Amino acid sequence: MGQLQGKVAIVTGAGSGFGEGIAKLYAREGAQVVIADINKKAADRVASEIGSVALSLQADVSSRADVDAVVKHTLDAFGRLDIVVNNAAITHKNQPMLDVDEETFDRMFAINVKSIYHMAQAVIPYMRQKQRGVILNIGSTAGIRPRPGLSWYNASKGAVNVLSKSMAVELGPDNIRVNAICPVMGVTGMFELFMGLPDTPENRAKFQSTIPLGRFCQPSDVAAAALFLASDAAEFITGVEFPVDGGRTI
Repeated sequence: MGQLQGKVAIVTGAGSGFGEGIAKLYAREGAQVVIADINKKAADRVASEIGSVALSLQADVSSRADVDAVVKHTLDAFGRLDIVVNNAAITHKNQPMLDVDEETFDRMFAINVKSIYHMAQAVIPYMRQKQRGVILNIGSTAGIRPRPGLSWYNASKGAVNVLSKSMAVELGPDNIRVNAICPVMGVTGMFELFMGLPDTPENRAKFQSTIPLGRFCQPSDVAAAALFLASDAAEFITGVEFPVDGGRTI
């Protein structure tokens, strides 16, 4: 029997990258999974690769109406909700902070931070009623040990990391656990933006050299952490910033 047998999870931004890895591992461990992504084609692909225990939904997580619709569809389809993974995020290109335009800043904070506000409004009343639930927010090492060039992105992930701790304190009496997973950069759709340089072996080596274990983060790394933190094995763990970073933040 899987570690998440009988559980239902929503994973945002699960049409690719870390979110896809989390959704697929959750399904293998017995969960029914809702793949929510702004790219419906990507969500459909992941859901089809998982099979009948997956449901794909198009959603812009910066829209309260879209987030509410995802939660309603989940409860209508599966009859319960146990785990929410707020994974959807964007970044700006690695560049001097004054070169990032206001529209990019606003969109990034709407997707990276305000989305968690929307999801909290949508799921916490239900989880409080059930007196159980797990919320995982995908933060970043950028919110712990920031690099220059990604200042506004770093700020958004710092907000996610601290918000997760604050939520954990407030929601603990309701038996709702909240944790932040903080990956180092991985070879996902945002990889070149994080580097701010062409994706060449030389440029990869420069960034890889800052990671003691000598490689970039993979979806399977983040998925393994997300599985543990969502499982009953972690029933006494809440409010942690969980680096999945090969030692980057040491």
